Amino acid sequence: MVTHKGKDWRTEQFRLGVCYYPEQWPDHLWKDDFCRMKELGFSVVRVAEFAWSIFEPEEGRFEFDLFDRAIDLAHQCGMLVIMSTPTTTPPAWLTAKYPEVLNAKQDGTVYQHGQRRHFNYNSPIYLELCARIVTQLAEHYKDHPGVVGWQIDNELNCEVNTFYSKADHAAFRVWLQDKYGSLQALNQAWGAVFWNQTYSDWSQVHLTRPTPTNSPNPHQALDEKRFFSDSAISYAKFQSEILREKAANQWVTTNGMFGHLDSHQMMDDTLDVFAYDSYPNFSTILPDKGDRPLLDRKWSLNLSAARDVSPNFIVMEQQAGPGGWVNRIEMPSPKPGQMRLWTYQSIAHGADMVLYFRWRTATMGTEIYWHGLNDYHNRPNRRIEEAGRIGGELKRIGGQLLGTTYQAEVAILKDYDNEWDGELDVWHGPLTGKSISGWFKALQRHHIPADTKYLRSSTTLEDLTKYQLLVYPHPAIMPESTAELLKSYVENGGTLILGCRSGYKDTTGQCYMQPFPGPLADLCGIEVEDFTLIGPLQQAPDIQWEGGNLLQGDAFVDILRVTSDNAEVLASYASDYYAGKPALVRSTRGKGTAYYYGSAFTEEAAGALIAENGLVSPAANWAELPEDVELAIRSHDGMQKCFAILMNYAHEERGVTFFSRKRDLLTDTVLHGIVTMKPFEVYVIEI
Repeated sequence: MVTHKGKDWRTEQFRLGVCYYPEQWPDHLWKDDFCRMKELGFSVVRVAEFAWSIFEPEEGRFEFDLFDRAIDLAHQCGMLVIMSTPTTTPPAWLTAKYPEVLNAKQDGTVYQHGQRRHFNYNSPIYLELCARIVTQLAEHYKDHPGVVGWQIDNELNCEVNTFYSKADHAAFRVWLQDKYGSLQALNQAWGAVFWNQTYSDWSQVHLTRPTPTNSPNPHQALDEKRFFSDSAISYAKFQSEILREKAANQWVTTNGMFGHLDSHQMMDDTLDVFAYDSYPNFSTILPDKGDRPLLDRKWSLNLSAARDVSPNFIVMEQQAGPGGWVNRIEMPSPKPGQMRLWTYQSIAHGADMVLYFRWRTATMGTEIYWHGLNDYHNRPNRRIEEAGRIGGELKRIGGQLLGTTYQAEVAILKDYDNEWDGELDVWHGPLTGKSISGWFKALQRHHIPADTKYLRSSTTLEDLTKYQLLVYPHPAIMPESTAELLKSYVENGGTLILGCRSGYKDTTGQCYMQPFPGPLADLCGIEVEDFTLIGPLQQAPDIQWEGGNLLQGDAFVDILRVTSDNAEVLASYASDYYAGKPALVRSTRGKGTAYYYGSAFTEEAAGALIAENGLVSPAANWAELPEDVELAIRSHDGMQKCFAILMNYAHEERGVTFFSRKRDLLTDTVLHGIVTMKPFEVYVIEI
């Protein structure tokens, strides 16, 4: 854990701002830019994440004039500044002189200079050069009255989250030696006796490499992901330690939430606050699969994961325009009102500071189609007008929201081991995305706020008992300690819902020699007597629920056998060779209940379980909300003040019925009876 934290990142007002690149624009534009930002209600800018060669144009020679002038001017115009360590894009002089800093593909092909994130985290010379530039920047800007915080690097593990340079292979061996202590223990953990993979010397051990079947040892692959994460965290931590020593009065963050990185551990070890980059329009090119996709509304699920890392967080990059590189990521423009909707979506889920990406669209480089607030011509446009409206609103009411936290009585459980193991293991990995999507759709359309909660070795019973219901879709890896924690949660009155393929692997990824679901079998009162994937030419089975609902399973079938007098069958398979066999079993234990569902969760199945458990929206006693409107609730500790945020994601008007008089704080308008919400409209209501 962090032993010394920097300055608190919060301020007395809600900070709205923007990412700015003074090195990309003539300096005669700067003052006008900062003045216009201030007029919009902005008060913070992020700078310098890609500016290493500006600060160090050649090795060992440092220059600060450009950013000194820009930061001084921003401060004079009333703007706070978040500085960045510029280590995400090492300069050409560095990669030319020290090619060992470059990352490599799994087959050993070395990435070349260009684009970004082309380095590795374990090159000793790269760490040395990073330490030097971070130290220089920290010492230079530590006392600047306008600089309030630091962003470490930029979007760790974005673009590429695998690392196979020579330095990484060497560091992996050291990491394994520290973890296992001996080759004998490593061989056992990796099941190396299978297919004669046993190692007799540490020099034989590597990260995964190409194989004839393109299928590495799964236990090696799991440890590899853990190593990638630890490498990134170590890289962030050494920068953070420099900043804490040299610039102790400025806070530290980093942005993004990307693959093969335990963001929770990074937060614990390294940061004062977590920052997330919110781009809901990715949903137009990566829609959630299945019926009735949520599109940009599904970004609330991503924001809930960021909120689990840091209950209140910064959105360092909020989408402000259509996104697109010159060769990929083609997105439509946000419609009028959508940028405002997305801003309040971030705020609803815990953001206490929001910066748009970016102030002005780049006229050069790969991101010339990743649009910011201003277009190339720098003249007024509808996005600027919309930003000004948001700035005025938050100037009036933003302070009331600061420090309030998102309220939920339901949580969807995740963990990094299953996430990483499921990338390779198609017998459980793909199920999780299906089921989380089904549950999130059902909860959203029932207007039941939900958290994402990552289970970790540090998770306590108190962390879980604040939730009425937990959904853990397909936790194949189930340590005994986690099973015991879940048992305690249920015994203390909680409701736990599990899906198929639960509980059959240990922390190495090896399978227990126990009936499925392994250490969860006693809690659930069942054993899995048979199972099958649903093949591509097969029909998913019908499932007959008590009370008459006939729903369809999805993707996989666990055929259950009840083993406890405290368990009862709530649904059975109605088709195929397992017709009549249990599909959903409810088991009571202590004060609580555990459910085991033998398939992947659809929205319909999740909706049936919501009804089974009597879950209702916290808005049920004061409003009737249509499906397209999201409900989020933020409140202060002790619920002294509670705010409901309603967001209409529909491209058409939607009617909301208010049973009692409420007031929209954004417009100071009374809401009562049937009220028409415009497309993308937002209400903030004190309740």
